Amino acid sequence: MISYLKTSFILLFVAAFLFACEGSYDSLVEDELDTNPTPEPISGDAGSADFSNYVAIGNSLTAGFMDAALYNMGQEYSLAALLHQQMQQAGAPGNFNQPDINSELGFNTSVEQSQSGPILGRFKLDTNIPGPSPTVGGDEIAPYNGNTSELNNFGVPGILIGQLLTPATGGPQSDPAFNPFYWRFASNPGSSTILGDAIATQPSFFTLWIGNNDVLGYAISGASNPNLLTSEQDFSTYFTTTIDQLMNNTTASGVVGTIPPVSTIPFFQAVSYDAVELSAEEASQLTQGLAGVNAALQAVADNFPNRSQEDMDARKVNYQEGSNPILVNDPDLPDLESEFDQLEQANAISAQQRQMLVPYEQSRPLTADELVTLSAGSVLGTEANPQSQTPTTIGVVVPLGYGSQESAFGDVYYLTIPEQQQIQGRATAFNQIIGQTVAQYPERLALFDINAGFPGNPNTELGAFADLFGIDGELGIRVQGTLLQPDFSPNGVFSTDGIHPNARGNAILANEFIRVIEDAFGASIPEVDALNLPSVQLCAGNCASQQQDKRLSENFVFGISVK
Repeated sequence: MISYLKTSFILLFVAAFLFACEGSYDSLVEDELDTNPTPEPISGDAGSADFSNYVAIGNSLTAGFMDAALYNMGQEYSLAALLHQQMQQAGAPGNFNQPDINSELGFNTSVEQSQSGPILGRFKLDTNIPGPSPTVGGDEIAPYNGNTSELNNFGVPGILIGQLLTPATGGPQSDPAFNPFYWRFASNPGSSTILGDAIATQPSFFTLWIGNNDVLGYAISGASNPNLLTSEQDFSTYFTTTIDQLMNNTTASGVVGTIPPVSTIPFFQAVSYDAVELSAEEASQLTQGLAGVNAALQAVADNFPNRSQEDMDARKVNYQEGSNPILVNDPDLPDLESEFDQLEQANAISAQQRQMLVPYEQSRPLTADELVTLSAGSVLGTEANPQSQTPTTIGVVVPLGYGSQESAFGDVYYLTIPEQQQIQGRATAFNQIIGQTVAQYPERLALFDINAGFPGNPNTELGAFADLFGIDGELGIRVQGTLLQPDFSPNGVFSTDGIHPNARGNAILANEFIRVIEDAFGASIPEVDALNLPSVQLCAGNCASQQQDKRLSENFVFGISVK
C-alpha cells in the first residue's frame, strides 16, 4: 500500500537532561558541616509580595499535565513547581505540596483505552512513524493519599472555569462536571470545590491561570461540538465570582494569566493542509481514478442553476506531483445527494457510478488557511477498506471524516476559517473579561498577558509566546543562544500531545510569570534555566507502536503516516 502523507516537522535526536539545581553553601562551622549544612543563601527579594504560602490554581497548564497524561516527571516540572522553586530564592519555604500522581507513565487521556488490554500511558515520540505513540504500562487514576489540607497546587487537568466553583467536579462520576483529577484529591468529593479547597489553605500569594479549556475543547474537536464552547456571559459570571471569592476570603495577592491563541499550538500545526505527498505517477493515477467525480461535479454545475460553477470547482480533485491538499468531508457544504440522484434518473450516470459518488456528496480539498488537527494523523493515509483491490486511502481517495461517527457533528479533523475566527473571537472576549476584572484590584493583582506582542493586542511589548511563534521574524525563541522551537521536536518546547508545554516550555512560562511578579510587586527572583530541563523523550521499546500486538500497534498509534 502506498503511503501518501508527510509531516511538517523534522525529527532529529533527543536532547534530554536531568534537572540540576546549582547552589553554593557557606559554612559557619567547618567541623559541623556534614551534620549541619548551611541553607542555600537567598539570592532574591519578594518585594511587597508574600511567598510564605504560594498556591497555584488552574487547569492542566498549572498541574504539570504533558504528553497527554499526568505523570511523575510532568508534576516535577509543572509550571507551579518551577515557580515555587524560584520563589524559594526570595524567601518562600521549602515545601510545595502537589497531589502526587505516583505513576511513571500516568493514564493517557487522548486515546481510547481498552478494557481488556494494558493501560496506555503518556505519549513518547516514535521516530519511525514519525509521531507520538502512547506507552504501555500506565496506571489508572487513583486517589491521592496525602494530606489534602496541605496542598499548594490546585491545577486540575481538563477543567472549564465553571468547574472551579462546582462541587460536582469531585463527584459523583455520573455528573457531566465530574473530573477524576479533582476527585482524587478533593477535600470532600461531591461537596467541596477546587476554589474552596484552595481558599481554605489561606494563601499569601497565588497564580490563577484558567479559561483556555473553555475554547480549547471546542477547537480540538474541530469545532464540531458547540456544547464545548463556553458563552461570554457564563465566562464573565464564573470568572468574576472566582476573583471576588479570592479577594474577599483571603488577603493574598497574585498574578492572573490570559488565554493564548489556541490555533498556534502544534496540535493545529504539525499536520499541514497539503500533507498529501505524491510522485508524478501517483498523482496521474489518482487524478484519472477520480475523473468521474470531477465530471459529475461539472454536470451539476451545467444542469442545476442553484449550484454555482465556483462551488463545483472548489470540490474538484486534481492531484499534482509534490504536495497536495487533504480531501475532506465538509458537512457545511450543500449536499449533492439530490443532484447526483437526478443525474442517475436522467441516465447521465449509471447506478454503479451513482454509488461511487456517495462519499463525494459533501467533499472538497482543504485550502491553505485551514488547520488540520493532530488527531487526524491517526487516520490519514490508512485504508478505509483494506480488503479493496483499489486504493481507499483516507484523505486522498476517501474524504477525511466521511463515514466516521463523528462526522454527524461536523468537521472533527480540521478548522475552517470561520471556525478559527469564532474561536479567536471568543478567546479575545474572555481575555477582555480577565483584564477588566483584574484591573479592579490593582493593589493586589497583576496580569500576565500571554498575548503581548501579537498583532491586534494593545500590549505591543514582545512577549515570550509571540517571540516563540515568530512575531519578531524568527520562528522559535532563543534561550542562552539556543533556538527552541514551537513544536514537539527534540528542540521543541511543547510535549508530544501538541497542546501542553514540556518542561522547557513550562520554564519559559515560569520566567514570564516571574517577570510580571517582579514588575508588579518589586520582587527580584532568579529565572529558571530552561536548557537544564528535559526535552522530548523517544520511544524505547514500551510504546504501543513498537508492540507485536496489532491491536496496540495499529489501533492506538497517534502518529502520522509518512512516505
